[in-house]
Amino acid sequence: MTRPRRPDPPPMQTNDVRIAAAGAAAWAVAFVVLLIVGLPSDDRWWLWVCVTGFASGMFGVWYVPRLQARRASQSAARAARRQHAD
Repeated sequence: MTRPRRPDPPPMQTNDVRIAAAGAAAWAVAFVVLLIVGLPSDDRWWLWVCVTGFASGMFGVWYVPRLQARRASQSAARAARRQHAD
């Protein structure tokens, strides 16, 4: 005997811009720490890893609001088409 399946919970609302900004800030802190500590010349590539991580986080801060707005407008358009078809 199987139980009836409960409906899926609604998606969790998160602040994705804040998450991207926190990641970018963490890479910036890592960059500063590596500058303070000092790296041997063979390990200087870690600085570029930090720069790339920071740039990726800043791109996320810029891109995520546009992505969410586009998804919301597509969802609204889909709902309007469904309502119009009924």
